[in-house]
Amino acid sequence: YDSICVSTGMAATASCINAFMNTGDHCVITNCSYGGTNRICREQFVPLGMEFDFVDFTDPKNVEAAIKPNTKLIFSESPTNPTLTLADLDAISEIAQKHGILHVCDSTFATPYVCRPLDHGADLTIQSLTKYYDGLNIGTGGALIAKTPELYERIKLIQNMHGNIMSPMTAYLMLQTMKTMGLRVRQQSASAMKIATFLESHPQVSKVVYPGLASHPQKELADRQHRDGLHGGMLWFDVKGDPIKLMDSIKRPWTLCENLGATESIITACAVMTHANMIREDRLKVGITDGFIRISVGIEDPDDLIRGLDDALNQL
Repeated sequence: YDSICVSTGMAATASCINAFMNTGDHCVITNCSYGGTNRICREQFVPLGMEFDFVDFTDPKNVEAAIKPNTKLIFSESPTNPTLTLADLDAISEIAQKHGILHVCDSTFATPYVCRPLDHGADLTIQSLTKYYDGLNIGTGGALIAKTPELYERIKLIQNMHGNIMSPMTAYLMLQTMKTMGLRVRQQSASAMKIATFLESHPQVSKVVYPGLASHPQKELADRQHRDGLHGGMLWFDVKGDPIKLMDSIKRPWTLCENLGATESIITACAVMTHANMIREDRLKVGITDGFIRISVGIEDPDDLIRGLDDALNQL
């Protein structure tokens, strides 16, 4: 129906929980959520008297089994960051509707060009605009999209009370960058598929995960849930050698940083970068191995990107 635009993706997540949960309420949330989402639930909302059960959303039965009488929100993420597991949004939305619970999905990795959760029964969608919407590392932003006028009025009230807006200049710039978003996502998806296919055949790589690959454990769901044969620009692989050495030896056009969704291709060793603050055992439980390398594919020539990866991997 309508949406609110706020200062960051995390501001959109916080607005959602603030809008629909109170002290004593319970939320069923994916156990592989964005790190900031996990942290705000544990560090801010739990001390305020809210409950969160972090469960495996790859099987909708786990979601239904975690529902309690005080459950007010089901919080999915698809694809997940960084493991790229998918949630069956139709099945989870059906469960939510049966129990009279709201279903919100963070589909930042997908963008609306790949997946539209509201079309699969979700009540609300979260997008970090900092990633693919901006795409040029200019500004930050978040959006919370509501399916009905009633939900929109509630999130708009929360936005107004919190004074949580996107600055006019950022909004103007993002309106410009969004004009090329469709072209970028299509190019990024095509290049990601080509790079993932190359990595599957490389001797220094033990595993590659990308929703477009036939080897993805949820390939049937990816094909059913993703639009126009697009599966996004994110993938990851497990390197056999030293991930730090790989980061040190990778050359342009690759960029070494923690952002994603930009026109530049970005490579990240999650165990020593984005998830370095996690206890190793906890990190391994959610599938982030020591050699876990996350890739955000940009719009450069995929052959140049493959050449750069090949050179760096061969040095291990």
